[in-house]
Amino acid sequence: MTTPLAQTLKARIAATGPVPVADYMAACLSHPEHGYYRNREPFGPSGDFITAPEISQMFGELIGAFCLSAFEKMGAPARFHLIELGPGRGTLMADLLRTARLQPAFLAAATLHLVETSPRLRAIQASSLSQAPLEPRFHDSISTLPDGPLLIVANEFFDALPIHQFIKTPSGWRERLVGLDHQGELTFGIGAAFLPEAEIPRHARAASDGSILETQPASNAICAALSERIANQGGVALFIDYGYTQGTSGDTLQALYKHAFDPVLAHPGEADLTAHVNFEALARSARIAGAMPFAPITQSQFLLGLGLLERAGALGAGKSPALQTAIRDAVERLAAPDQMGDLFKVLAISQDTTPLPPFDKIWTPPQ
Repeated sequence: MTTPLAQTLKARIAATGPVPVADYMAACLSHPEHGYYRNREPFGPSGDFITAPEISQMFGELIGAFCLSAFEKMGAPARFHLIELGPGRGTLMADLLRTARLQPAFLAAATLHLVETSPRLRAIQASSLSQAPLEPRFHDSISTLPDGPLLIVANEFFDALPIHQFIKTPSGWRERLVGLDHQGELTFGIGAAFLPEAEIPRHARAASDGSILETQPASNAICAALSERIANQGGVALFIDYGYTQGTSGDTLQALYKHAFDPVLAHPGEADLTAHVNFEALARSARIAGAMPFAPITQSQFLLGLGLLERAGALGAGKSPALQTAIRDAVERLAAPDQMGDLFKVLAISQDTTPLPPFDKIWTPPQ
């Protein structure tokens, strides 16, 4: 089976040569005509995956509670910017702002900014937030966010940013490319470019031939830019994604198509492509930029620390057995170690070292 984007990519590769995995991933997700996020509905039962905010209102509500605490940690500024990166259907922000109604000073000080490139998703987000106490302002990138203290939330944002892959060969780490096989179909190959010696992380220096190393320069650059803003103008960032907290080798690039895993090259533009996030690299970028990253915790630790069980009990009190069962099931999906609880990690970045529960210690990632 082919797709319109596959035909476009094949023609491009035939004309100019193989492309890095990062370019392939960027085209699959963001091509202006055939990109996945431009044309498909990725979220919910009719899409390819269900995110935590769609599982239960408790997820966004507890992030709202964290944001209220962060607002106080920031000194309750008279004005600040509440920002979400990649807001999905707007569900998380709608639930967050419902909690924020408990603190009128928070809402009075906040302006809401959503970083979203898809016109279709912007329309859905605007509808989801039509009754919210703040009206969203949309941005194509973080570069247009206004000056001032920032309170940033990003759930499953970094996993969709392009990664580079390198393969260990007897002569060094060479970049993995997407090219064409003898039948003119998309295939993986190895390019001539090497990863500079200075950029090879410690854990990869003794890797065996054939090992794959992933780097995330786009994610690190965004984290660094936001962290510099936080260090200079104040604020807090909260990043939630699936990934790892110690550098590791391995191929984490994957495709989801109709709620099932799919070969990465099978349905360009029609399958969601993601890769595990290197939280150690994000934290290092934040620290270099002058901000203070807290040691990351699991989503289970984060939600339980903010009162997930107590909130579930309050929601289920006096309700039907069926609704109580649904709430318990949602808790399991969000926090159980064998579901989202341990796979997803949570990183908080702050302007200073003041504790920010449930985070308790500043992290200095190894260089």
